[in-house]
Amino acid sequence: MHIRDLPYADPGEPDARSGPRFLLWLGRNQLSGQLKSLGWGLLHFLGIAALPYMVGLAVQAVIDGSGTRLALAGGVILLAGVAIAGGDTMLHRTAVTNWITAAARVQQLLARRTARLGAALTRRVAAGEVVAVSTGDVEKIGWFVEALSRFAAAAVTVLVVCVGLVVYQPALGVIVAIGIPVLAIAVLPLLPRATRRADHQREKAGRATELASDTVAGLRVLRGIGGEELFLERYRLASQEVRAAAVRSARMWAVISAIQVLLPGLLLIGLVWHGVHLAREGRVTVGELVTVYSAVMLLNYPLRHFEEIAMAYSFSRPSAKRAARVLSLERTTAGGTEEGTPAAPAGAGAAPGGEPVVPAGDLYDPATGLLAPAGRLTAVVCGDPDAAGRLAERLGGHPAFETDLPSVRLGGVPLDGLPLDTARTAVLVQDKDPVLLSGTLRSLLDVPSSGGVGPQRALAAAQCADVLDALVQGSVADDPMDAHLTERGRSLSGGQRQRLALARSLVTDPEALVLDEPTSAVDSHTEARIADGLRELRAGRTTVVLTSSPLLLDRAERVVFLREGEVAAVGVHRELVVTQPGYRAVVTRETDEEAAEEAGTARAGHRPADDGPGSAAPRARVNTIDIEETA
Repeated sequence: MHIRDLPYADPGEPDARSGPRFLLWLGRNQLSGQLKSLGWGLLHFLGIAALPYMVGLAVQAVIDGSGTRLALAGGVILLAGVAIAGGDTMLHRTAVTNWITAAARVQQLLARRTARLGAALTRRVAAGEVVAVSTGDVEKIGWFVEALSRFAAAAVTVLVVCVGLVVYQPALGVIVAIGIPVLAIAVLPLLPRATRRADHQREKAGRATELASDTVAGLRVLRGIGGEELFLERYRLASQEVRAAAVRSARMWAVISAIQVLLPGLLLIGLVWHGVHLAREGRVTVGELVTVYSAVMLLNYPLRHFEEIAMAYSFSRPSAKRAARVLSLERTTAGGTEEGTPAAPAGAGAAPGGEPVVPAGDLYDPATGLLAPAGRLTAVVCGDPDAAGRLAERLGGHPAFETDLPSVRLGGVPLDGLPLDTARTAVLVQDKDPVLLSGTLRSLLDVPSSGGVGPQRALAAAQCADVLDALVQGSVADDPMDAHLTERGRSLSGGQRQRLALARSLVTDPEALVLDEPTSAVDSHTEARIADGLRELRAGRTTVVLTSSPLLLDRAERVVFLREGEVAAVGVHRELVVTQPGYRAVVTRETDEEAAEEAGTARAGHRPADDGPGSAAPRARVNTIDIEETA
């Protein structure tokens, strides 16, 4: 795999059972790159290992006065230098390629998992942790993958040198063969403590990242309530905890590094002391002593990779654990996870060739009894906003946690039994807090769609004329479609962002569209026009609006009132507001005292002087409009 071939056509299915298993899976998927890096690493390290022998041979040749052996040694040293330079260059190239391709694979896997889970992701994992995994954790995982092949080459080189020294000069080689493994494993007792401190540092850093992410996302609200200093102080404390954890971790790694310097020095001192005695006794030559000494000196270089792989694993293990946790999340359905979901019934939702097709028909939720007839605008009133959000997710075919509930059906086909792409094509859910990505307005509206609704029609239905004017005024572009939107549309008001998100949903023109409070941030006059535009544009298409706005409810063809998770009443707004006290309390924000007073008046047989068919509904609607306009 080369960098120019990225991104992967298919990054594969990861083994996300644990962090180490995920790292092992990454290594197996990059076996070719690891073997290339290992080969170049062996050339580099063995070239270094050959230098001591040639230097010792050259020294002995000078002592013996042999010009032939000196020239031979010089030629081999030259070849070793070329091998060292070439091997190091290609080792760096292949190792960095392994790093980048591993990081790219992890990022692709994270992006694919995010696309599968959609809005359910941040309900299971904090948004700050997802950001930390896709940035810092990816880098640490790539570091371990990159260091693995260099460590393998270093380990093979150390083994070859130790065996070679035992064969070349047993009296000194045995000391090296015993001492080098001791040096390699001397720091192992310290690694668990270093790993725990690295884990603690990573945990503190993740919490600080989450806090920073949440603070930035809510900065406008914080400024409105004067809470900037409070959250700034919290972030200061969190960052100081990260600094303290990093210092404690660095101290442990400093101790490990010191041991890696001290022990080889002690080995060299003992080796030279013993070698000098052997040379005086004539048991070893000066050239052999120089060879063994030089070999041990140069072994410090590959031994450094033992420390590096320990550090890389210690830092990457918690990162891989977090990445595996995110990658192990699955789209939960009524039948289990996405992979375990049964196929759609034969003849429903599948083309003759086996390709899934988008079903059509009524949208029905067996859990609540909610029925949204095909081709009609259905409004749903639910007193609990959280329950409304869960219902919207379930209607989209990915019910965050409620796996024991039956599947929503579209045209009789269970959405949970459809592939995720097909389910999302059939039913589009717009969250109550939609996100606008940075870029031009044209790119924002360039989404997969049926082609039946153009951007201009969608913008007009969502009443975005003032938004277009604002974009042109704040941009050098004359065409509002080429105007640039800042991240999350922060330069726009909440109502303007909400209308652009609605326009984006309308452009897709899905078979069934589910909108969760699509006009909660706009004024009543704009809301009335949006309600008319929505009904006109979506004529003949299934639309479900979860709302308590009287303006939207009054224009809906069918209104469903949910109470305690079940359908309590079905009708039109003007009827339900008169016949259903619970519905009226939710829609008009009626207090308990007002409801009791009205109930007492009704029992006493008193009616307003202007009583007439449908008069109570308009009165309640006007009161609500006045409240919203004041707000």
